[in-house]
Amino acid sequence: MGFFSKLKFWQSKHDSEAPEGASAPASPKEATQPGSSIQSDTIAPSTAAVEAQPAAAQPTPDEQPTMAAEPWQTELTLALREAEPRLSQWLALVLQGMEAKGPELWQRLDFLFRALGAPEVEALDFIKRFDAWLTMMDYERVEDFRSELQYRLALALDLEDEEDERSRLLLKLSEGLEKTKDKITRRIDGLLSAHNEMDEEFWEELEEILLMADVGFDATHLLVENLRERARKAETKDTADFKGFMAEELAEVFKGERRISAVNPPEVVMVIGVNGVGKTTTIAKLAHRAQMQGKKVLVAAGDTFRAAAMEQLQVWAERAGAGFYGKGEGADPAAVAFEAVDYALKEHYDIIFVDTAGRLHTKVNLMEELKKIKSVLGKKHPGAPHRSILVVDATTGQNALSQTDLFSKAVGVDEIVLTKLDGTAKGGVVVAIALQFGVPITFVGLGERMEDLRPFNGQDFATALLGS
Repeated sequence: MGFFSKLKFWQSKHDSEAPEGASAPASPKEATQPGSSIQSDTIAPSTAAVEAQPAAAQPTPDEQPTMAAEPWQTELTLALREAEPRLSQWLALVLQGMEAKGPELWQRLDFLFRALGAPEVEALDFIKRFDAWLTMMDYERVEDFRSELQYRLALALDLEDEEDERSRLLLKLSEGLEKTKDKITRRIDGLLSAHNEMDEEFWEELEEILLMADVGFDATHLLVENLRERARKAETKDTADFKGFMAEELAEVFKGERRISAVNPPEVVMVIGVNGVGKTTTIAKLAHRAQMQGKKVLVAAGDTFRAAAMEQLQVWAERAGAGFYGKGEGADPAAVAFEAVDYALKEHYDIIFVDTAGRLHTKVNLMEELKKIKSVLGKKHPGAPHRSILVVDATTGQNALSQTDLFSKAVGVDEIVLTKLDGTAKGGVVVAIALQFGVPITFVGLGERMEDLRPFNGQDFATALLGS
């Protein structure tokens, strides 16, 4: 059972009480730290930390020794123990009968954290942050924030990889690919119904379908040749086997190489991409994920050329609960990056996301500026930037390939975040990028909310796209 076998309230319905000497409850990571809030000419304060705790978020010492001191706690404990070991099931019980935020919600969330063996300080920190976010977003009704709450709990409690959360991701991914499926999947289904065997005509029609879905000429040729080879090795021409070959090939395409993840803290992440791809919101979502996973996060405003870019990034940093560093419009981007890393070192941040300018990728001076920032980061902090993330808009189709090529040649790209996948029929560019550049796609954007930036998984992509 792994994690679930260690929970205080959950046992198999067929098991007796846990024997003496059984494993202690799993303890999640250390409490998260809110973004720093320091007043100076160059550092804008973060408003993530909230002065007041929710009214019922802090049980008194007399309340803490017993897990079920009150009738509702006893009833909830029994219900949780009987439920399937899934976060969605537990949350449904915790929220049962609740319509709006308030003291009762904080009590119940605190109880869930303690039932899962999490330190009390983690529960209080989570509740404080979530209450601050609800206030900032002006959310009151449970139905407005339930999905976000489950997402945050999954991150905070290390449950994102569990079956239930993966099912949520697959559903979200499948919904986000609807327009792309019209271009690829439904046409492939038509192709399969029109052919009994994978002959030359079949392969030619498949190439046309892939080209129409913005997979690109080179990538389409390579993909079709690989699929031909799979069919040849399997000694079959039966079109009934095609989707299986396609799913296997896509999963293989997205299988990234293993990388050294160890860094000398703080980890410095350089975020690059042209204007309009969703770079600012992506930084906020990445910062939010890191913050929810227990890291102290700083966001640096290195895009000093675009009007209001710094103010926009500061607002998003506050929503994400991260610290913020900026020097104002027109400041030297390399200087901002240098000073932000210096500040992160002094204040013991775990990770810093450095935003960069995103004027048209055809402007040579932009690439020179990015090279300068990369060089400065390395001089200030050996090994930095530890990662360079390119943000690409999926709706641009083949233009996304040219952006990937130019940024890769200029400063190198370690991973790609593909945004707006839910709004395009050109989702085939995902395959094109992976085949042509071999750069791992780590996240995909499937909406505007914080929870809509989801980890990318090749097998899930194949399943969502092909419906098999």
